Amino acid sequence: MTDAPIKPEISQQRDVRNVQRRTLAVLSIAQIVGGVGVAVGLALSSVVVDQLSGSTVISGLAGTATVLGAALLALPIAKAATRGGRRSGLALAYIAATAGCAVSVLAITIRSWPLLLAGLVLVGGGSAGNLAARYSATDLSPKGHAARHLSLVVWMATVGSVAGPNLAKPADHLGVSAGLVENAGPFAFSALAFALALLVVVAGLRPDPLKLARTLAAPTPAPLPTPARNAPASGAESARDTNLRGAWHTLRTIPMARRALVMIAISHTAMVSVMSMTPVKLHHDGSSLDVIGLVISLHIAGMYVLSPVVGWLADKAGRVPVLILGMALLLASAVLAGTAQHSLWQITTALILLGLGWSCGLVAGSALVSESVPIERRPAVQGASDLVMNLCGATGTVVAGAIVGGLSYGVLGLVVGVMVTAAGIWLFATTRRTA
Repeated sequence: MTDAPIKPEISQQRDVRNVQRRTLAVLSIAQIVGGVGVAVGLALSSVVVDQLSGSTVISGLAGTATVLGAALLALPIAKAATRGGRRSGLALAYIAATAGCAVSVLAITIRSWPLLLAGLVLVGGGSAGNLAARYSATDLSPKGHAARHLSLVVWMATVGSVAGPNLAKPADHLGVSAGLVENAGPFAFSALAFALALLVVVAGLRPDPLKLARTLAAPTPAPLPTPARNAPASGAESARDTNLRGAWHTLRTIPMARRALVMIAISHTAMVSVMSMTPVKLHHDGSSLDVIGLVISLHIAGMYVLSPVVGWLADKAGRVPVLILGMALLLASAVLAGTAQHSLWQITTALILLGLGWSCGLVAGSALVSESVPIERRPAVQGASDLVMNLCGATGTVVAGAIVGGLSYGVLGLVVGVMVTAAGIWLFATTRRTA
């Protein structure tokens, strides 16, 4: 008896699964390498700006410049993805980051802190690219698996976040040995890392997941492209869908996508607000730099290490329940941090919960944004989401500094607690009303 013939649609599903596995592998590698590039360059950025400017106040602009760059580049990256696929968007991000590192090396060489800040704005493209990579993981995800696939790419950022800062000093020594001025080596190393991430994306992200997803979603069947060729872009997109105005129009007409964006922004604002001021709090309490570094490392572990578990839970229990769970974790973190006084263990626990709450918001919120929006409009809306998230994060750090400077760390915990509680109640009420 001969085997029954394989149905074309089943064969196509297998091909898509193979392409998705390849896509996740490529994105994971790019995330690791790009994450190293971001972490190495940023490890010394504020210190170098402080040395060049002679001002502690100006040194704080180093982090702001990078976050601002990630926000400003979010929409161009999304527009490039809409027109040319995910590969084009990610390539733009890593090209900008590589150029930013080169500018930073030049700025350090000629001792110009304004030029260094300009370079750091472009370096923000690396962060924007790593954020965009998580959305690229969802284009070909089967139903009910988007959060898990997205969280896998987010989890890969753990490697870069942990290893990167530890490579800054060796990179500086290598840079000096190669003839660069002191502190230029880490940025040269970051440039090489971003260039490698660019090569991985350009060479490995074939076929392009977004183009292929559009082809599969088209009304008329289209043949699955081979890995060596790209699927043609769908004709369904319009110029309106590639810009910020089109993204806002989509968000106004799709309430669930709008709610997801708000929850991502709230999660990120709460996280960066508390995280950015915790080292200051610990320093004032007399903690050593080693202790402060350990607390922040545990916070970063909370952000990334359990993201696959968060993704699995979001796929199984639903996006909204995990978002509400994230708000509850952020509330618990705010309460613990705000009432810690001088308790190191309480602040450490608060920072771990802060990372977990952020992970719930980012993973479940990003998956909800992706699945709520038609395929031809996703890049624009996803870019708007990252723009809002980064702008809220930058604003959160400024406001948090003002609250702690003018009032106290405890008041910051109270403000963040009220914010996330209101967001959780709003999400629950609006979702239940439209269910």
